[in-house]
Amino acid sequence: MCKNKLFFFLFFRTALARFRQAQLEEGKVKERRPFLASECNELPKAEKWRRQIIGEISKKVAQIQNAGLGEFRIRDLNDEINKLLREKGHWEVRIRELGGPDYARIGPRMLDHEGKEVPGNRGYKYFGAAKDLPGVRELFEKEPLPPPRKTRAELMKSIDAEYYGYRDEDDGILEPLEQEHEKKVIAEAVEKWKMEREARLARGDEEEEEEVNIYAVNDDESDEEGSKEKEGEEGQQKFIAHVPVPSQQEIEEALVRRKKMELLQKYASETLMAQSEEAKRLLGL
Repeated sequence: MCKNKLFFFLFFRTALARFRQAQLEEGKVKERRPFLASECNELPKAEKWRRQIIGEISKKVAQIQNAGLGEFRIRDLNDEINKLLREKGHWEVRIRELGGPDYARIGPRMLDHEGKEVPGNRGYKYFGAAKDLPGVRELFEKEPLPPPRKTRAELMKSIDAEYYGYRDEDDGILEPLEQEHEKKVIAEAVEKWKMEREARLARGDEEEEEEVNIYAVNDDESDEEGSKEKEGEEGQQKFIAHVPVPSQQEIEEALVRRKKMELLQKYASETLMAQSEEAKRLLGL
């Protein structure tokens, strides 16, 4: 019985409060926020509308934290928050024009529930569960750092004989291919030479010459080499001289002449040298 009386008392009190509030607001027209910030010419009202927008943003940011709302509802809430942010920026510009503070410069930075700056791309921000939507998470993933480049000394450590191609023939594949190609090239060169030779003979420009054996030795050369070999057999050392070798006496005379010329160039004057040359010419020396 007491519980029923308490229930009716609370219900009556609530209804009375609502009735009293309706009486107070009777005759008053609820003021709506202007669609354009430029339509407001009073600084206090501009501050009021800015605070109202901030309150709406706070409510919607709290709602978007719920990941169970679904992808479409989360996207709509994120779009509405960004729209309100743009509108707040317009009112801040209007407040600065009316002589108020510059909130864009002194205002706090927009942070998420983790204390990090709200991520976004070209002014569009993502809040709460919107950051985990498909296609959005990839926008904020940092690309892995490229591997560090190796220095020249590190690159030289892995260079061996195989790098320069010295071991290409060890696989047993390249060498047979090269031999086959070599035979083919030689055959083509021989065939080309034969065709050119037949063409020359057909024109009659040249008579066919006998092939010369470049390794043949003349009789005179063989006789000289044979005599030198016989002379060498008598001594202890055997050699074949292909150029004239001066004797010991000729070498000594050449050294004496060279020494005389050096002394004359060092101590004799040009006049004395000229006279000496003239005397030698007259004497036929």
